[in-house]
Amino acid sequence: MAKINLLPWREEQRAEKTKQFGLSALLTAIVGAVAVYGGLQFANGKVDHQKARNAYLQTEIDNLKKDLKEIEELESTKADLLARMDIIQELQARRPQVVHTFQELAERVPDGVFMMSMKQNKDVLAFEGKADSNARVSTLMRNLGASDWFKQPGLELINSQNSKNGISSFKLRLSQSVVKPEDESN
Repeated sequence: MAKINLLPWREEQRAEKTKQFGLSALLTAIVGAVAVYGGLQFANGKVDHQKARNAYLQTEIDNLKKDLKEIEELESTKADLLARMDIIQELQARRPQVVHTFQELAERVPDGVFMMSMKQNKDVLAFEGKADSNARVSTLMRNLGASDWFKQPGLELINSQNSKNGISSFKLRLSQSVVKPEDESN
């Protein structure tokens, strides 16, 4: 039998397969690296896009916060203006009340009663005066209680001890009623 030496051929084939394997591995590594690089670029692009969207949303949120602050300031200004309008309307409604108060006092104070001072604190009137007798003070209180413009007359003090001629000094408190304009015709 003839002896054929197949070792160099096998070595060449093995070297060729190793070379092909190396090229395949290198090609696979290059394709893998390109795929990883592409994936990273894609992911970075998505992250950058999301960051841009987040920045846009944050800008819009900041703008809305400014708008909300302006709205709150406007609401506060509106509330202040409404409160002022209410005060003005209340004052406007009470404007004739001073005239009616003095008119009612002139009509309701009986002879022999003299008003010395009058103080007003909101809707409460405080009077100090002098009267010929205690009966005149009682008549004053009944007259004021019968008025539409006054309510709850109350005598705080009546003093007749210091007087030699029978004149009594008194202090009287009463509340003012707010009569609506349709009630004024009565």
